[in-house]
Formats: sequence, C-alpha cells, structure tokens
Amino acid sequence: MAQLFPLRVRPGRVMRWALGTSAVLLLFAVWEYLTWGTEAESRIVSPVTLPSPLEVYMSIGNLLTERDLLKGVSATLWRVFLGFGLSIAVGAPLGVLAGTWRGIEAFFAPLSLFGRNIPIAALIPLTVLWFGTENYQKVMFIFFATVPFVFGTAVQAVVEVKDRYVETALTLGASRGQVLRKVLLPLALPAIYTGNRILFGLAFGYIMLAEAINAKHGLGHLIMTSQRRGLNEHIYVILMVIGLIAYAIDRLLFYIEKSLFPYREKS
Repeated sequence: MAQLFPLRVRPGRVMRWALGTSAVLLLFAVWEYLTWGTEAESRIVSPVTLPSPLEVYMSIGNLLTERDLLKGVSATLWRVFLGFGLSIAVGAPLGVLAGTWRGIEAFFAPLSLFGRNIPIAALIPLTVLWFGTENYQKVMFIFFATVPFVFGTAVQAVVEVKDRYVETALTLGASRGQVLRKVLLPLALPAIYTGNRILFGLAFGYIMLAEAINAKHGLGHLIMTSQRRGLNEHIYVILMVIGLIAYAIDRLLFYIEKSLFPYREKS
C-alpha cells in the first residue's frame, strides 16, 4: 500500500481515473444494496427515504418533459454566471489594487471580514428587502455571497508574488503603475484564475438557497417543489444533474486554465 500510494505523490492520470470511477461504482453498489427489493418492507432503507437507482432513472423522463428540467438548468446557470461574473468584475480589480497598495486592503478589511463570515442564509431576507423576489434578487444574492471571497483571493494572489520581482522592476526604472501592470498582475493572474474557478462551485451551490424564494424556474425551485409533492426520485435526479454540471464546468475552466497558463502545475 505504501508503494502504491507514496506520501504526497500525485497518482498518474489513469490511476486517478480508476480510483475516481471506483468510488462512484462503490457508491452505486451500496445504494443498490440498501434499496434492493420489490416490496418496501423488504428493503433496508424505505423507498420514501431513498428510492432505488432504477426508480430514480425511470423518473428522468417525467422530469424532462413535464417539469421542464432543461429550462430549470438554463435559468440557474444564467443567474450564477451573471452574479458571479459581477462579483469578479468588482472583487478581482479591487483585490489586485488592495494587494498592491496595502492601505487599500486595510480600508476594505472590516467589510471583507464581515462579508466572509456573515451566515449566507442571512443574505436571503436582506436581498429580498433590497431587490424584491425576482431574478435580480437572485443575481445580487450570488454577488454579495461571493464578492468578499473573490476580493480576498485576488489580494492573496498579489501578496504572494515574490518581492524580488518587484525589486528587480524598480531597479530597472519601472514606475509603480508599470510594476502593477507588468509584474504583479501577470504573476498573480494564474492564482486569481484558479481561486475563482474553485469559487464558482461555491456560487453554484449558493444559488439553490436563493431559488427557494419565489423562483418560477431553476434547479433550486425544482428541488423545493419536488419535496412538497413527495417526488423524491426527482430530488436525486436533480442533485446528480447539479453534480454533473458542476463537474463539467470545472473541467472546462480547467482546460482553459491549462491553455492560458501551461507552465503551472495542474490539479
């Protein structure tokens, strides 16, 4: 075992794929075992709590045709992309400036700390009060929930740039603006991108909370209505759809990152 998994050594691509696939297959095997049987009384776990994999699979058609799953997916993605895009547009430039001039960081530090530690659920009534209950509220909820983290990621990325690069640029006669544009920003950009790629998953999870409030479409709305109607199979389908979409977007962002910054070690 020690030779198979040496300390702090990343497995090769084939091994990573095999291990990941094994985890998924093991999960489905346990799921099938817990829900095996045609009668509810013969199962280890009641179908009310956990439908079988086959029952979940058989419910996909109804979810697609009668409950418009694809429209829910598009509505959720639109809200997340817009809210998180706004968060990056505001938080990343401010974070770069704050990492460059630490006085700006000190100015925003109380707000950033407050934003990172406020309970996310508390933002729901606040954004409803400010923006109503329509799409705008859900977009702004994602913005307020993620912008402190985007800001902090950008600050940290700039701060971690080695001082020797800045000192070399200043020695060669670069102005402070040139140090920012030609040294700090290019060196910090890969870490900013990676941090925001991870934060996108956070934003995608947060939108489920916002869509529980007066949403006409969206995956969060579908989960809430499925719970109220007792359509437990649909809940599991939607959760798997969320996982697959999040994984697909993460892989897309990863390959974009790989092409933009080919010199970085990937994970």
